[in-house]
Amino acid sequence: MAEGIEMIGESAAMNVVRCLVERVAPTDATVLISGESGSGKEPVAQSIHQRSARRAGAFIAVNCGAIPATLIEAELFGYERGSFTGAARSHEGVFERASGGTLFLDEVTEMPSEMQTRLLRLLETRKFFRVGGSQEVDTDVRVVAATNRCPIHAAQSGVLREDLLYRLAVFPIVLAPLRERGDDVLLLAQYFLDGLNERSGTQKRLTPAALDVLVRHSWPGNVRELKNAIERAFILSDDALSLEILPVRAAPAAGDATAATGVSVPLGTTLAQAERQVIEATLAHWNGNKSRSAQALGCSLKTLYNKLAQYEREPVRAVG
Repeated sequence: MAEGIEMIGESAAMNVVRCLVERVAPTDATVLISGESGSGKEPVAQSIHQRSARRAGAFIAVNCGAIPATLIEAELFGYERGSFTGAARSHEGVFERASGGTLFLDEVTEMPSEMQTRLLRLLETRKFFRVGGSQEVDTDVRVVAATNRCPIHAAQSGVLREDLLYRLAVFPIVLAPLRERGDDVLLLAQYFLDGLNERSGTQKRLTPAALDVLVRHSWPGNVRELKNAIERAFILSDDALSLEILPVRAAPAAGDATAATGVSVPLGTTLAQAERQVIEATLAHWNGNKSRSAQALGCSLKTLYNKLAQYEREPVRAVG
């Protein structure tokens, strides 16, 4: 991993992402990273930049959904002096400031339609006009974009221009949610805790009960939620980050009296169909956590992934 940039995780899902980053980083291909909010899309973009020939250039991140529609054009493309009220001097936009480096366009699907049109032209020509400008500006920038939506659905619903989707997704990377990364949650929790200990000169630790609840929590806020949970517990703890001070709750454990742990298999069900029902019920019970599901099923994670891939290819057959 490049210095200062971390992609923490040893799960199958993260190993795939790491391999894709290694492949695409040395190229100048445009990358589109999709994944749930808080799943760590910007660190992946930073890793691509740090592993590229552009690493000495700037890495600039822009959240397209956080900039008002009236300001986004000037922020992206810059403006000339006198182009609007208050424009007392010329201003370089991020496409100029990131030239020679990488521009990370986060939540690109939130960009207004007219800006998507301008972005498409820039990606095709590497030229653009500042607001109020009459002379084209050249830029040598690599674009890495990201979205928390499904890109295909965004295009089908009209939120993202279809032609822009094809131009952005030259090399797509899908980042799995934290609940599907198994014990990566423990590696990430320890990473965040180590950083807090180093900055504070402490040696706080996570208790076994806390580690267990971290693995079993569904993490709807993904890595961002985990980081905030560890920091809050760190502030409240003296020596150990215990279960009681963690601001999260686990999914019901296997065997919990309140959990629906039974699977009903009617007569006439084949062994293959029964196996599928058990696997799918186990995944549902563990909120999609494949690592914990594989442990509960007594099989390897690779075997579980192979079974799920097989189920995607085969329709569910009715019994009887």
